[in-house]
Order: sequence, then C-alpha cells, then structure tokens
Amino acid sequence: MLSSKKKLQLVAAFATLLLFALGAGCSGFFVDPVLTSISVGPTATIQQGATVQESAIGTYNDGSTKTLGSGVQWSSSDATSASVNGSGLVTGNSQGSATITAAFQATSGTSSITVNLGNVTALITKPAGTVSIKGNGGQQTFTALATVTGESSPVDVSATATWTLSDTTDFQLTQGDPVTVTTLTDAVTTPPATLTVSYSSTNTINATPVTLTITP
Repeated sequence: MLSSKKKLQLVAAFATLLLFALGAGCSGFFVDPVLTSISVGPTATIQQGATVQESAIGTYNDGSTKTLGSGVQWSSSDATSASVNGSGLVTGNSQGSATITAAFQATSGTSSITVNLGNVTALITKPAGTVSIKGNGGQQTFTALATVTGESSPVDVSATATWTLSDTTDFQLTQGDPVTVTTLTDAVTTPPATLTVSYSSTNTINATPVTLTITP
C-alpha cells in the first residue's frame, strides 16, 4: 500500500505533468499572426517645401490590422523630388514625383507623392489656340508652361499638370513630358474637342483650353 505521503507526491507530479502538457498544447493553438501586406498613404500632391506624414498599416493573415511604427524602413525612389525620413515624413524638394516605400520584415508597400511649384501665377499651353491633327493616328505634342514668381523664364510643368480631353472617342491622351494627343478616327469632330490643363499651386491655375480638330 502506498503511504499518504507517496500518494500526495504522485498527485503533485501528475498535476505538474498535466499543467505542462496543457501549456504546450495551448501554445500550439496561439500562433503569432503573419504580416501579409502593407498599405502606405496618403498618396498626395504637395507644394515644393511642404511636408506630408506617411503612415504604414499592416494587414495580417488573421484579418487584423495594425499601424506599424518602429522597425519600418522608409525610402524614396527620387529624393531629389521628395525625400522621406525614418518616421515617414515626406518633404517636397523640387518639382517631380516619387514613390515612397515602407518596408517591414519581408513585406513592403508604396504610395506616390507629386511635388508641385508654389506661387504659379499663370499657365499656358504650347501650341495654343486651335490645333488641327492629321486623322487616323496623327499625333501632336503639347507642353504646359508655368509663370512662377521669382523665376525669369516659364517653367515646364507638363509632367505634373492635370490634362483632360473632352473627346476620348476620337482622340487619345498620353501623359508624359510633353503630353501626346493621338487621333483615333479620320472624321472632323463636331463640336470640336478641347484639351484643358490645370496646375495645383498655391491656387489651382487653369490654362486657356486648346481646340482640337482633325485633318482628314
């Protein structure tokens, strides 16, 4: 027969083993969620010299989300246009655009920053007025020139201006520096199409619209 002391020792040993087994079993059920993607934002247009704070939000495989802080590696594709510091603060350095990347562990996400000039007082297109383009694939390039306070010559802002076509059936707009308008038909449009351009500076500046026609 086992003594009462031995029985207590066996019970205590069994209880210890049981607790250890339960702890080991439970740890198998609670696995840290895995980071699957990172959302970076905002995507923004800022003026030269201005700043914008970017944030990185991680999404995990259990559906949860979390704002990521320390440990995020920030970088810019073009620090000449927009630089970013270690906390995600972006500074607009010169006219242009940059992709801002936030990397954490083995996952990364991006946002886009466009830097515009401040103190733009006027905007014109070249060519201007009424422009006729040959039909069925004819092309014409356009440039947006900004008058900027303190600058002796107009500044080419074609790449960061906003271009809009009133007729996307007969014409196609390709963004770039300069932008390109291509005709898609051989018909004379009625009424004529217009090409407009605007620029976000201290205020939104609009150029006089360009009238587009097609030469058969």
